Amino acid sequence: MMLDTIVRILRASGVYAWEVSDVKKQGWEFYFIRHALDQHRAKNVEHITVKVYQLIDGGEAMGFASAEIAPTAAEAEAEALVRDLSYRATLVKNRPYTLRSPEGDAEAPGSAADLNAISGDFIRSMRELPETESEDVNSYEIFVSDVTRRLITSAGVDETERYPSSMIEVVVNARRDGHEIELYRNYRSGSCDAAGLKRDLEKAMRYGRDRLAAVPTPVSGKYDVLFSGPDACEIYSFFAARMDAQMVYRKMSDWEIGKPVCETVNGDRVTLEALRTLDNSSANHSFDAEGARIRDTVMIEDGVARHYLGGRMFASYLGLEDAFIPSNYSVSGGTHSEEELRQGQYLEAVEFSDFQVDAMTGDIFGEIRLAYWHDGEKTVPVSGGSLSGSMNDFVGNLFMSRESVQYDNMRIPALTLLRGVTVTGVEK
Repeated sequence: MMLDTIVRILRASGVYAWEVSDVKKQGWEFYFIRHALDQHRAKNVEHITVKVYQLIDGGEAMGFASAEIAPTAAEAEAEALVRDLSYRATLVKNRPYTLRSPEGDAEAPGSAADLNAISGDFIRSMRELPETESEDVNSYEIFVSDVTRRLITSAGVDETERYPSSMIEVVVNARRDGHEIELYRNYRSGSCDAAGLKRDLEKAMRYGRDRLAAVPTPVSGKYDVLFSGPDACEIYSFFAARMDAQMVYRKMSDWEIGKPVCETVNGDRVTLEALRTLDNSSANHSFDAEGARIRDTVMIEDGVARHYLGGRMFASYLGLEDAFIPSNYSVSGGTHSEEELRQGQYLEAVEFSDFQVDAMTGDIFGEIRLAYWHDGEKTVPVSGGSLSGSMNDFVGNLFMSRESVQYDNMRIPALTLLRGVTVTGVEK
């Protein structure tokens, strides 16, 4: 068994420290053209990753290097890899730190995923999706996996967990007056989220129809922009990034524990939590990539920074012994109903060719594929142009719905409104 061989070689290598990650995936894949099965296959793959640490300059510095090795590799190949990593680790110099120690008895790894049931739920959900002559499903691909993940380290960590992981890729078509458009969707989850899948694909077909009827975005200036889809996750990822130990240590974040993340708040105050589990998330891990136990932890509470989290290296530099790398997030703090947020003039952005929030600068940018301009009386679908601004300004001008929605490993407000976003329309 290659894992046992790697561990034996590492123990005899004389390196300062090491980690071995072994991820096995047993799964099924289905490929449909419309609703006709085109092909399907089973998969059984294993990924082994080795990470080696070396002390340098008499223990004044430490470096590391990592690489993946095939589970079918010969022992000589494994020995050569460890020698190569041992050398490469001496080429990088960081402040020394120790690996994560075991945190009590290991948790039970979990049970095997029911691939048959999960696959059936996906196929059934797709076939029950309401379609019309002008909006329908072009094709879809389903991937379901039973994942077993094990981590062994020189510090004594030996943890195993087992969990389901699923993904579905869907292409929907919309037609109007001789024109046709395709929209691509990618959804990840633990097992099948039938209700969420139906909700989002029905929206996608409506967006395709409205995109064909959209007029050029006519508005230029600063406007309220409403986010009602998964792109809002990028907004809240900014909050998580600013509470990451690496960002704080490198002075890329000036958010301080016990202090408000924004001094002047005209909108809602964010509460951000890292969660051990989230219903049907594909990232319900019991331990992180370095062996730290994942726990429910409040990172930001009512707009006040509470806990930095992150990887072992930068967490240790900040003196954080209870830190870990989060895998699930929950955002709350909204004080408005959806009806209240949908008042007056605003632009509802639902489709971007790309939407980004720079964690370091706070800059946001998105090229608009489809949005809805609400002038207070009527709603018009628009396309083209862009929006921009800075999250450093929007943190104090952010309004959230009380209602929430989940996108895989993030639960966020169903509606997020940013005030004063720069919208650039399409030149006529």
